[in-house]
Amino acid sequence: MKWLIPPVLVAILLAMMVAIAQFLPAGSLVPAPAHWVGLPVTLAGIGLLAAGSSRFFKVGTEINTFREPKILVTNGIFAYSRNPMYLGFLILLAGAAILLNSPLNLISVAVFFAVANYWYIPFEEANARRVFGRAYVDYCSSVRRWI
Repeated sequence: MKWLIPPVLVAILLAMMVAIAQFLPAGSLVPAPAHWVGLPVTLAGIGLLAAGSSRFFKVGTEINTFREPKILVTNGIFAYSRNPMYLGFLILLAGAAILLNSPLNLISVAVFFAVANYWYIPFEEANARRVFGRAYVDYCSSVRRWI
């Protein structure tokens, strides 16, 4: 299942969220028009994604979850979170859930968190420990996994 990289999972979850909001109405998450708060939340998630991915591209390291990392990135947004792109995806999905205003869509947010926290991140951490050794262990001791 290494084809299920995070952007693909997020795209699938977003499509499901739209379908759920459209075809399985289950009340409102927030009273209208408060659901528009989801828009800046979604944009904040995209901003985190952009900050993390641009840092990876700038230094020339591997962005694909299932490939071996080339460079340990610890500066920029990575000085505050070891996983700002996963955090960005999570915030983006939470914003979409609010914007679509369906409480059932919170399940998609929880699914992404579980997959990221228990599959993607552990896989990446094992790779990083193997490739970068003590430097990665030291980084983990000073920067939190999420925030």
